[in-house]
Amino acid sequence: QVQLVESGGGSVQTGGSLRLSCVASGYTYASKCMGWFRQAPGNERERVAVIRTAGGTTAYADSVNGRFTISHDNAKDTVYLQMNSLKPEDTAIYYCAADSKPVSVPCWGRRYDNWGQGTQVTVYS
Repeated sequence: QVQLVESGGGSVQTGGSLRLSCVASGYTYASKCMGWFRQAPGNERERVAVIRTAGGTTAYADSVNGRFTISHDNAKDTVYLQMNSLKPEDTAIYYCAADSKPVSVPCWGRRYDNWGQGTQVTVYS
């Protein structure tokens, strides 16, 4: 049974930092794509950052590039999202996602099959 469990959300002032964590369990193979998505009220869910766990290739949305960093700890099978210089427009529910389908599609363009429950991030001015 594949499971993704997020933690680390909260409220922070503009310019502050937060780190989100997502522990993956139940995966047979170490190589997969993992990512962070977010959804603000009234908006569609959008990709924030993704990483291929084998090799560490990453990709970011333009809106967070240079401020957010995604990383993965292979031993713990945990993906992190370090968020710095937070802005009010970063306020959203952040979801962890993973996909292990053996297809030659970049992590950024994949359809993700497994999702966490979401964690709220609120940035106030």
